[in-house]
Amino acid sequence: PTECFLSQPEEKQESPVKAKRRKKKKISDVLQKSTPKPGVPADLQNLLSQHFGENRSVIEIEELKLSDSCFLPANDLTHSFSSYLKEICPKWAKLRRSHKEKKSVVMLVLCSSALRSLELIKSMTAFKGDCRVIKLFAKHIKIKEQMNMLEKGMFHIGVGTPGRVKALVEQDALCLNSTKYMILDWNWRDQKLRRMMDIPEV
Repeated sequence: PTECFLSQPEEKQESPVKAKRRKKKKISDVLQKSTPKPGVPADLQNLLSQHFGENRSVIEIEELKLSDSCFLPANDLTHSFSSYLKEICPKWAKLRRSHKEKKSVVMLVLCSSALRSLELIKSMTAFKGDCRVIKLFAKHIKIKEQMNMLEKGMFHIGVGTPGRVKALVEQDALCLNSTKYMILDWNWRDQKLRRMMDIPEV
């Protein structure tokens, strides 16, 4: 009888060196390398056309474009917030006195977070004087409270986050007809080093 040999499968030798996984780039790594430079009108225009580009016609996108005369010079990071506001709106006292409308503000400041909003409110003390400032963010403040405050009182400056401001505008609680200035806190970075324009929800 012929002998039958069962051949055993050869054991594969495991290579001791594992293939290194490529480290995924984080947005904070990318942003860490970029130096904060003041925002320019083109930055905002590009952001608007990117956001609305998919669902708007060419004519509608053209209407969204703002002329350069709509923009004031950006804070070149040498000014404090108060001194910057004094420089861009020298006729603030007159504007403040003539403002009589409820449910509206003369100046709207948009920040990426509630904590940053509070920081800016504290840092504008020298500029605002006896102006009334309303906080327009979601942290610890219900939207109903803000709606009641806007309806009953008169405020000169509103400081808040894009999400809450949008919600108030959509519910007709905040009217932007008498708003003369809109300040975007464009260059400030949060813990993850994101600027307001780097946050997708904004």
